[in-house]
Formats: sequence, structure tokens, C-alpha cells
Amino acid sequence: MTATGKLLSLAAASAIVVTASAQVSAAEPLRICAAKNELPFSASDGSGFENHIARIVADEMGREAEFVWADDPGIYLVPNYLKEDKCDVITGVDSGDPRVATTEAYYRSSYVFIYPADEDVTVTDWDSPDLAKMTRFAVSPYSPVEPKLRDMNKWDDNLNYMYSLIGFKSRRNEYVRYDPEKMISEVVDGEADIAILWGPEAARYVEASDEPLTMNSVPDTRTRRDETLEFSYAQAMATRSDDTELRDALDKALTARRDEIQAVLEEEGFPLVGQKAAASAQSESRANGESS
Repeated sequence: MTATGKLLSLAAASAIVVTASAQVSAAEPLRICAAKNELPFSASDGSGFENHIARIVADEMGREAEFVWADDPGIYLVPNYLKEDKCDVITGVDSGDPRVATTEAYYRSSYVFIYPADEDVTVTDWDSPDLAKMTRFAVSPYSPVEPKLRDMNKWDDNLNYMYSLIGFKSRRNEYVRYDPEKMISEVVDGEADIAILWGPEAARYVEASDEPLTMNSVPDTRTRRDETLEFSYAQAMATRSDDTELRDALDKALTARRDEIQAVLEEEGFPLVGQKAAASAQSESRANGESS
């Protein structure tokens, strides 16, 4: 065999090895970290809408969705699981999160005002007169709702009620999740005048309520200090920062199954806003990161 022939044979053999390696990699399960008990996003029985979307994406990639269930709340998945190599993917991360590599946003949603539909009340923005009359708010701390209620001089008077929603556990000592299902039931039972929550965590329970409820998107606004308060956010999938190859593969799968994912989101019933704007913002964030 000539030298040229040997080189061609070696090249062909190398190509076969690379192809075989890629096929093995593609067949490996897609390890997805998810909270064990954080509906409507995720649950160990797979009933969360983010669990459903993760399965769709894994299927498009020709891989089995292997969930790594976390007892910890979702806010700890990046530092305690993804960065510790316990999994490779997380869903429902803020688009452009600097701690990770994020995909293009697959949805953008907003906070919502939720109140009884059968009452003579209308709340569509922060200047609504009916909102100014309300005294009891089902809300979570450390959300953009807090500074706005402070502006309205409603926050301090609402603290005791707010802490009663979690059995007066101290938020300074541990993270305590405010159960969205309970907060919706507070509105239904008349214990709260209104709930102001992240739409994706509330819509399932609004839809399931025996009593009709109104759910309106919360518009962006400004504080008394003229600071912008955003109430809509784009959500993406995330990989470790150096795993851009997997991130790009997720992007392709999200695009290929966009209609199916959209159907899951629409069935959940929360507001979907600015999908094109979300993708544009994510692309700009990624471009800025690569040029820095």
C-alpha cells in the first residue's frame, strides 16, 4: 500500500471512530436537574410543565430524559447541582443568567394580578384605584412586587399576613417557598384581597379554582426613585458555562419542537409575551458575552 493509501485508510478509520463516539454520546441520557416538589414547574412524578418540556427536548435529541431529583428548591440547582456536575441541564432559568450558558428563550411571561372575577373590581396596573383600596396582598418577598408595595405604603402593614402564609418561619435563617396554590386559595377564601405572583407559578391554580378569578398581566413600572421595575422575564434552559456545544444542541431541539413546546405553555394558561423580543434580548446578551 502506498503512503497516500495508508493516510487515506487512517483518515477513514478516524472518521469511523469519531462518528461512533458521537452516536454513543447522542444515545447517552440527558441528565436534567429538577426540584422534586416545586409544582407547577417540577415534581418527582413528572407532572410539572418544565418536566414535560424537558422530555420533549430530550426526545428531539434522541436521548432519554434522566431527571436528577433535588430535595432543594429550584433556586439552588445552579450552585449545588449543575456546577457540581450532578447534572448537565436545568430548565426555567432567567435568559442570560451570567452563571451559566443559556439557550434562546423558549418563553417569556409576566407577573399577574389575581382577584375574584365576580367582584366589582378592576386591576390592570399599579395606578388602578381599586388596588389602592386593598389592604391584604398574597405576595412573596424578594420579588419586584416588594418595592412597588413599599412605594404605595402597603408593604409594612402586610408583613404579618405575609409571614402567616409560611407559618411565621424566619426567612433570614432559611429559604421558604411561598406555595402558589395556597396563595390562590387565600384569594378564593377572601383572606387576601389580591395575589400578585409570577404568572407561570400561579396560572395552573387559577385555572383549577372552583371560583372564577381574573388574572391580568402586571405591566412594567417605575418606583418613586424613578427606577425601572420589570415584571416580565424570559426563561431558557442552561448548561455549565463551558458546555456551549450542549447549549447549542438544546437550542436546535427547542427550535425543532417549538410548536409542541408552545402547546404545553398555552395549556398551562399563563401569559406569554414578547417571544421575539425575548429571543432578540438573549442573542444580544450572548453576543455581548462573546465579544467581551
